Amino acid sequence: MTTDLYPAARDLLAKLVGFDTTSRGSNLELVEWVEAYLDGLSAPHRRVPNADGTKTNLLATIGPAIEGGVVLSGHTDVVPVDGQPWSTDPFSLQERDGRLYGRGTCDMKGFLALALAAAPELAKTARKPVHLAFSYDEEIGCLGAPSMIEVIRRELPAPAVVVVGEPTNMEAVSGHKGIATFHVTVTGRECHSSQPHLGVSAVMEAVKLMGSLNALSARLWDEADPASPFTPKGPTLTIGMVHGGTAHNIIARECHFVFDLRSPGPRTPEEIVAPFLAECAAMDAALKARAPEAGVVVDMHTNVPPFRPEADGAAEAFARRMTGDNGPPRVVAFAAEAGQFQQAGFSTVICGPGSIDQAHQPDEYVEIAQMQRGAGFMRRLIEWAAED
Repeated sequence: MTTDLYPAARDLLAKLVGFDTTSRGSNLELVEWVEAYLDGLSAPHRRVPNADGTKTNLLATIGPAIEGGVVLSGHTDVVPVDGQPWSTDPFSLQERDGRLYGRGTCDMKGFLALALAAAPELAKTARKPVHLAFSYDEEIGCLGAPSMIEVIRRELPAPAVVVVGEPTNMEAVSGHKGIATFHVTVTGRECHSSQPHLGVSAVMEAVKLMGSLNALSARLWDEADPASPFTPKGPTLTIGMVHGGTAHNIIARECHFVFDLRSPGPRTPEEIVAPFLAECAAMDAALKARAPEAGVVVDMHTNVPPFRPEADGAAEAFARRMTGDNGPPRVVAFAAEAGQFQQAGFSTVICGPGSIDQAHQPDEYVEIAQMQRGAGFMRRLIEWAAED
């Protein structure tokens, strides 16, 4: 007699949500708890930490160390709750009206909880390996996964497929856009605002650059391929953060802004923003001519590759088998670690509980029905892993 995995997954989700793993902090407390859970199953695991050890990926294998297994990939970090009008404690799981509320329930601790709920039975019955790949800093540019993916590529018996459990309503998704984030810092020269001819306003110069990005964003929208399967169809460019100046009567010495570019390819981010980078270089020279300490610096902070549909993809076929999904091919506009796994040579699919519509929102939730569908996926995964 098989057991329903949902109750265990719900309890595990409550525990995982209780750890504040906002990307600006550490995920070590959560990882330590998961390690103790895996130790109870005698499942081998290892860390792949960041440079200073304040955060870490966690990689575990349940079942034999042979080729042909499946990787269940998910990130442990969550986005901030600052300034959001939550009606409940975001780090305490709340159930009401058929939903489970809390930061990360949808994106994406629900999937982690389901994977961990399946682990005890897998530890007893698996004849094929199931690898758990839990990453850090996905929310700020998929920064953690590459080092873990390299360990999987170099040191594990080759897995057959990778399932990235981002929220897709438990439907198979075979493509996503890439994302590149750029940090722009304009430096000027401070002086009294009544004497602007003696200084250089970083804010006023930065506004010119942001105007150029706004125009580029509009062009990208207008030039989108109408046949694209994505929504929105083409690349999108948005400015997400702006900081600058110290007072209304001081010519601003610095202005810093961040923009992100999401593109399905084939053009690279560098190709798309090349005219903007040329404008920044020209402004940098012009500002230095007015004040040697002034200038413009552009830093590409992250560059996550797009995830492209695979012809007869093994991972997509696997996810459809596990879910019973017979729907049309699907792609999503958000970026994830799937493109990084694919770039490393792994057949990859995105499939997890919940909807991206609930991600990053106040009162984030995952529907219980979605978690139950995910439990069904894990039940069939257990049966698959037990096959000869």
